[in-house]
Amino acid sequence: MQPTPQASGLRAAQTPAQGLGVALPHPRDVLLGAQAQTGFLPVCDHYSGVEARMRKSLQLQAEMTQEFGTCVFDVTLDCEDGAPVGLEAEHARLVAALALSADPKARVAARVHAVDHPAFANDVATIAGEAGQRLCHIMVPKVESVDDVLAAERAINRAGSTQLPIHVLIESPAAVHRAFEIAAHPRVQSLSFGLMDFVSAHAGAIPAQGMTSAGQFAHPLVVRAKLEIAAACHAHGKVPSHCVVTEFTDTAAMQNAASRAANELGYTRMWSIHPAQIRAILQAFAPQQDDIESASKIIAAAADADWAPISMNGTLHDRASYRFYWQVLERAHSTGRALPLAVRHWFGAPAAALS
Repeated sequence: MQPTPQASGLRAAQTPAQGLGVALPHPRDVLLGAQAQTGFLPVCDHYSGVEARMRKSLQLQAEMTQEFGTCVFDVTLDCEDGAPVGLEAEHARLVAALALSADPKARVAARVHAVDHPAFANDVATIAGEAGQRLCHIMVPKVESVDDVLAAERAINRAGSTQLPIHVLIESPAAVHRAFEIAAHPRVQSLSFGLMDFVSAHAGAIPAQGMTSAGQFAHPLVVRAKLEIAAACHAHGKVPSHCVVTEFTDTAAMQNAASRAANELGYTRMWSIHPAQIRAILQAFAPQQDDIESASKIIAAAADADWAPISMNGTLHDRASYRFYWQVLERAHSTGRALPLAVRHWFGAPAAALS
């Protein structure tokens, strides 16, 4: 039997409209503790490294920001896979120039070479040094330990970008083993899983099927690695980002993989390598409309009760459940879902619904 408000001291839930127009603490300030995410990132991270595709990606980002009313995916300009051999310095200058040319409100990142690559130092000096103020983060691939994070941090600081977040790519069994230590570093904002390099690192012990959209959710070693990375991120309030699906023309495979990453493995973000994958990722990571409506009612009522425990429809809610439902609303906003009027004021301009 659920406690009644009279018997338990709970406040009965008020109507969601109550409290609107009153200066109340923002739910982020009230609810997000040490293990909650310190910042909400777009659920999609889109990678491109060829100049024409990088420019098209930035244009698509601008168009979809206009469509949804918020930036629904990051654009990561890629040096590691994008730079022609021998032309790494020229490619780094191109990435910096493109970042500087983007809209100031755009979310643009750069993936540099690994810390032990000859081009790493110049990548960071050029990109972070010239365009650091326009970047949302730097992605560092092939991170094996906290020492690699520290090396990247020193290089980024020398370039003058002392506040720029670091994202890391975990691509080996040893790195998976150290995922919790890496996620604990305060400069690290997100950990990504590098599927293909991870499988290759096993010297044939994982079959090629383990790199497919279906096989990567079936092979125990791959699934274990994904879970370790997700758990490490959630333990330290960081964002776990799921790996690519290479079958980019197979919309059903993409949708299924994204849904499983979000609903089964605890990922809150995913890589895209083709424009056709972006909307599938948004759809898979967005909350259902019924869940958005329920979360809106609970959070609005909680705010009206000054975040004290409430009873709604005979069910107890307190700050533990408030945190969960607030994060549903954050994810809804970041994926371009329409938000109910009762909570819309916490997110600025209203977002358009996903088509």
